[in-house]
Amino acid sequence: MSDPRDPRDRQADALIDHLQREQGGRLTIFLGAAPGVGKTYTMLSRARELRRQGRDVVVGIVETHGRGETAALTEGLEILPRHRVAYLGRWLDEMDLDALLARRPQIALVDELAHRNAPGSRHERRWQDVIELLDAGIDVHTTINIQHLESLNDVVHRITGVRVSETVPDIVFDRLRDIVLVDLPPRELIERLHQGKVYLPEQASQALQAFFSPSNLIALRELAMQTAADRVDSDLREDQAARGLPGMPLRRRVLVAIDGLGTSEYLVRAARRIAERRDAPWSVVTVQADKVDDARQREIDQAFALARRLGADTEVLRGARIADALLDHAAQNGASTLVLGRTRERPVARMFNRTLTQQILQRGAHYELVIISTPEARARARRGTADARGWWSSSDAGFAALASLLAVGMAWLAERWLGLEDVSMVFIVAVVLVAARTRMAAAVVVALLSFLAYNFFFIEPRFTFAIGARQGVATVLLFLVAALVAGRLASRLRMQVVALRAANTHATALQALGRELAVAADLGQVLVAGRKALARALSAEPWLRVQGREEPADAVLPEIDRAAADWAQQHGQATGRHTDTLAGAARWFLPLQGDRGTLGVLGLRFDDGAARLLPEQRRLAEAMAEDIAQAVVRTRLVAELEDARVGGETERLRSALLSSVSHDLRSPLASMIGSASSLASYWNAMGEDDRRSLLDTIQQEGERLDRYIQNLLDMTRLGHSGLTLNRDWIGVDELLGSAVTRLQRYQPEVRVQTTVAADVPPVWVHPALIEQAVFNVLENAGKFSPPDEPVQVEAKLVDGALRIDVRDRGPGIPEDERSRIFDMFYSVERGDRGRHGTGLGLAICQGMVGAHGGSVQALPGPDGRGTVIRITLPLLTPTPQEPA
Repeated sequence: MSDPRDPRDRQADALIDHLQREQGGRLTIFLGAAPGVGKTYTMLSRARELRRQGRDVVVGIVETHGRGETAALTEGLEILPRHRVAYLGRWLDEMDLDALLARRPQIALVDELAHRNAPGSRHERRWQDVIELLDAGIDVHTTINIQHLESLNDVVHRITGVRVSETVPDIVFDRLRDIVLVDLPPRELIERLHQGKVYLPEQASQALQAFFSPSNLIALRELAMQTAADRVDSDLREDQAARGLPGMPLRRRVLVAIDGLGTSEYLVRAARRIAERRDAPWSVVTVQADKVDDARQREIDQAFALARRLGADTEVLRGARIADALLDHAAQNGASTLVLGRTRERPVARMFNRTLTQQILQRGAHYELVIISTPEARARARRGTADARGWWSSSDAGFAALASLLAVGMAWLAERWLGLEDVSMVFIVAVVLVAARTRMAAAVVVALLSFLAYNFFFIEPRFTFAIGARQGVATVLLFLVAALVAGRLASRLRMQVVALRAANTHATALQALGRELAVAADLGQVLVAGRKALARALSAEPWLRVQGREEPADAVLPEIDRAAADWAQQHGQATGRHTDTLAGAARWFLPLQGDRGTLGVLGLRFDDGAARLLPEQRRLAEAMAEDIAQAVVRTRLVAELEDARVGGETERLRSALLSSVSHDLRSPLASMIGSASSLASYWNAMGEDDRRSLLDTIQQEGERLDRYIQNLLDMTRLGHSGLTLNRDWIGVDELLGSAVTRLQRYQPEVRVQTTVAADVPPVWVHPALIEQAVFNVLENAGKFSPPDEPVQVEAKLVDGALRIDVRDRGPGIPEDERSRIFDMFYSVERGDRGRHGTGLGLAICQGMVGAHGGSVQALPGPDGRGTVIRITLPLLTPTPQEPA
């Protein structure tokens, strides 16, 4: 939609933006299509030239990447020492931002704008350092490749297949003062790669097969040129606007205006040929200041559909003055050529206005204006049928006559009973009311009738059209002028109100749909939200089908409706009622278009009494269908990402399971087999103690193997919701004592101190499961607690829940890994893995406690040493259906 503000307001805004950009430092970007084109070399060459001119230039940071010719250009320039940052036992060199701010040169050279700073730096990204330098009033020269611009990240990914992680937001370009395009033909860049001037030879060969393929370089080069051209064109338009001058577009864009009066599709096809010959982008627009009739709207919709198929952008502009709306839109979008149909003058417009063509010719001097007519349009102009179309109707005539009669009656009553001497305002009010409710033509007719009635009934001598006094002539003439002006202003205001109301209804419906779609998590929710929003906004019965899923699922469509829906989905075009394809269907079907073709189809059944589809309904339905399609694409991408994540997690767990099984099954089996083999071979040669030792080994390793298999079975039951809680009352001291006794059978060297508060009551739990959970935590703590330090267990009531804290004095767990120790097969040498762990104990504990409605947390020790595993259980009581 074009900007409806006054040109002086737009000039003021542009001037304010221009002055804001002038404040602070000025940013110059050396833009390249790919690494190795010579951005740093060009920036340093420019810096040396500025230095010779007496400018204060300082090198904040420059990356030469070992290129001798680039390093040579830094000689003679002041280079600030780099700031060293310690990270993971290494020292990283970064730009010293504080030293550069303190030095405060006129120009600072900061290479590689998209660079990520080392952890511990003030800013995460180098472009944030540049923003701080600009805010301090320091001019900055920097370099960037086109693939690092945030808005082009997806485009570059589609071109190269490489997702660039280090990007610069487009808001940085808002601070841009100058842009320097550093270009190098792809052949020369590839030759530099072969020569080892960009990467090492082994890296260069890989780059040539991937990112630096000729096709990729050509596409990136075109993208860089387009970005530079857009920036230059935008700067020119903003500068012209700030100076109050009309826009002067540099790029050749073709703008086509249609009106739905018989030549729309002809204009679209002609403009397509013009744009194709000039290799220029093109747009098709229409300006609507008032509600248009069905025939015109149908022609506009068909022309828009044709334009989109031919590759044009389409837009509906709102504005009381067509010429203003067109010229504003052309200036804002950089159009250089305007294509118009031959303007047909209307009787009313001929008295007050120039034609649209004349207005554009008068005001659009710097545009190339192409005026196209057709034989059919000329024939209609000769027959005079076009003038009768859309500007007058029998209802307008009746309303104008009734308003004139009422005005005469009200004026007579005001003069007779209120003593009002000048009743001209009564007639002016009648003209304004008519103009506010109908079209300008009816207002003009009322003004003329009111002029005659005022003269005939209320100007001396009365009941004649003669005027007795000179001042009477002036009175009636001024009345006519005032009535016409007031009528025109009221009509224009009405048209603006109608246009704003239509735009507000459209925007409100789309906003409501957007809110509902934003919270839709899957395809089913998207379809339900879309159907409800469509029914509410369009007063229609919607039907949706996407990926074989229908909403509502129980809807029964006639055979012809099914055929129309299938045709719309297969061909990507609207079908059914209100179209020329399968028009016998009860519904109007719209295809839902996605990035990979047609996703599904939308069917709308309106009131049976509606012979035609209203233009506002058509546009709103198409816009809502597009939003629903985008939501479907979003949910599909989310589902694909989730599937990929689940697949990766499954593969990780599978690998961990294989690793765990290979270690934790083979180790005890190897010990058991070795001990049994020794006993079988050397029984007689062994003493009683040796035989007992080997038998103990077999027993311990067998029990270890049994625990491991039991853990696997428990995790299987937890993972498949096969865990059944057989609750019973048990004392907490008995529960903890059983777990400690069991632990000491396996780890007799571990000491455990147990403290149970006196007010802790018995708990209603599954005793075996909670004992297993506590045992797993104790076993985990015993593995890492020092031999001379006991494991402490404390049970008490906190906020109406049972809290069991198990403390060890081991090495502790880093904060970022405390939640991961509850993952299955946790593989680092912490948690319950260790040398003899399975990585399942704490995961089983969390599942068993969670089945009781409780929670398990890993916390640091009270004095910074060791770990506290906290089990929290709610105090439940049996329901009447459960036995106590």
